Amino acid sequence: MNDRRPPRSALRSAAKTDAPRGRRAARADAPPRKLKAEPERQDGPQRIAKLLARAGVGSRRDVERMIEQGRIALNGEVIVQPAPLLASLEGLTVDGNPVAKPVSTRLYRFHKPSGCLTAARDPKGRKTIYDILPKGLPRLMPVGRLDYNTEGLLLLTNDGEFKRQLELPASGVERTYRARAFGDISQEQLEELVMGIEIDGIRYGKIDANLERRTGRNQWIELTLTEGKNREVRRVLEHLGLQVSRLIRTRYGQFTIADLDVGQAEIVPRDELFQFRRRLDK
Repeated sequence: MNDRRPPRSALRSAAKTDAPRGRRAARADAPPRKLKAEPERQDGPQRIAKLLARAGVGSRRDVERMIEQGRIALNGEVIVQPAPLLASLEGLTVDGNPVAKPVSTRLYRFHKPSGCLTAARDPKGRKTIYDILPKGLPRLMPVGRLDYNTEGLLLLTNDGEFKRQLELPASGVERTYRARAFGDISQEQLEELVMGIEIDGIRYGKIDANLERRTGRNQWIELTLTEGKNREVRRVLEHLGLQVSRLIRTRYGQFTIADLDVGQAEIVPRDELFQFRRRLDK
């Protein structure tokens, strides 16, 4: 076992408590990454999945599943694949209910606690984020997911298209996590993750990882990534021989957990959201 501490310059200062923290702003010299997507119509007839996503019914994938399940109808007739192109929501129903006209995009920051699912419902009866969210909020969809035992920042929106844009790895939106882990690791080993890593045939992209502090064989590690694959942080650290005992997401894009209490949701101001979307679309 190697108990040698990494050089002081390799460790970042950490708070005296284990409370979640935000991450400093992204480097100014890092150019924004452009979302690579096929051009789509902005006017005229459009795909039903896109129209309903913009109306907040769900993501495009959710809508496609609803079509497969026969839950979406047009003028009383169930829609089947391939779905027609439509110019408006007129005549569309979901589970027999007319689809409301789209409203302006809203984005909320939510402090998800550990011990609940990022899902609308659970067949096993476990608690979900919708059991915890404050009452009176509009219909919201989570941007990405945090697994059952992961806590921290979860963004929620009423706009399925915006949700999709934020989730796509091609958009380059960073996610930052803090992990408390047990085992032996050096800053040099963590820095190798910047080249990406393959685990059980799955390729994980660049991860910027830094030791924050160490006490014996326990340490806090900060990791920033852009892909957000299923259980990515846990799998990478476990592959390096570490046991993760706590995982907190502190940042998604420019938005941080800041001073949000556990279970609290707060709307992102419109001007801040507008500026973020402008940068994202560049």
